[in-house]
Amino acid sequence: MKVVLFGAAGWLGRAVLENMKGRHTVRAFDRGPEAWAVEQTPWDGEVVHGDMLDFQTVHRATEGMDGIIHVAVYFSSEKGAYGVDDQQPFLVNLKGLYNVLESARQRNIRHIVHLGSCPTVHSKGVFFTSEVRRPDGGLYPLTKRLQEEMCRSFHDAHGMRIIVLRPDYIVDTRLGIGRHREKLGAGGRPLRNGWVCRHDLAEACRLAVESETVDFDIFHVVGTPEADATCNTARAREALGLVYRGDLEQYRVREE
Repeated sequence: MKVVLFGAAGWLGRAVLENMKGRHTVRAFDRGPEAWAVEQTPWDGEVVHGDMLDFQTVHRATEGMDGIIHVAVYFSSEKGAYGVDDQQPFLVNLKGLYNVLESARQRNIRHIVHLGSCPTVHSKGVFFTSEVRRPDGGLYPLTKRLQEEMCRSFHDAHGMRIIVLRPDYIVDTRLGIGRHREKLGAGGRPLRNGWVCRHDLAEACRLAVESETVDFDIFHVVGTPEADATCNTARAREALGLVYRGDLEQYRVREE
């Protein structure tokens, strides 16, 4: 399968590239060479640079592709990020995804995976099925919730096959670091319900883009076993055949 990966240079994107290597032909898309300087994992396949806010740029990137994996996201800790005057969350998370979905619609691309995000435990104790929306406020969770609605809309209106994956906090169990490069375990951040190893999440992305049986669904992808009690992680394992291999337990800090 020929797959274009949007957000290829990022924390998760690099893991997806590693997972896909030798299995599928991947076109790696990200904003520019500077994006690739953050992560050091090498990639010797096709690389495309461009602005996802430009439809024609996105449309050229999807040409000849059988599938799309969209993991690009606006993520910033800069002062003023996600404030009332910050337009980037709307532009990157919503306009960028719209361009990807509309391009896929025009090209009749039938294997589409979008990376959302969601808490593992609902603040009101509601079990997270695919129909239960994330309840938290703020600009970031708002745009991530709206991304899901956009995917639903394209599926309902155009019959497009789309799988949305909902991770919580993404770590790397091989390197022992979290999304913010903090140390995991004793002396660092202890294991909590909601973690997923980025290599397991990358596996979920690949299995989802390969799926021939799911027309539309939204799955929590969380590696902690207690997550089964609060969200539909079991559904992802059942529908995608996902097996979690990341050793999260090594980072659990136990009281003596």
